[in-house]
Amino acid sequence: MAKESKIAKAKTAPKFPIRHRNRCRLCGRARGYLRKFGLCRLCFRDLALKGEVAGVTKSSW
Repeated sequence: MAKESKIAKAKTAPKFPIRHRNRCRLCGRARGYLRKFGLCRLCFRDLALKGEVAGVTKSSW
């Protein structure tokens, strides 16, 4: 879980556009971000295993 101050700071527009940091919509994590889903890898895995992410299935071979 990210600090509330970091999440609040990410919501405001940065002085320069290059300073924008992608954050997970659920927990606010900045690292391991998946652009296609807008989630971090940890939240994505939890939701995918529950079947709440459309079009994603666990691979097995």
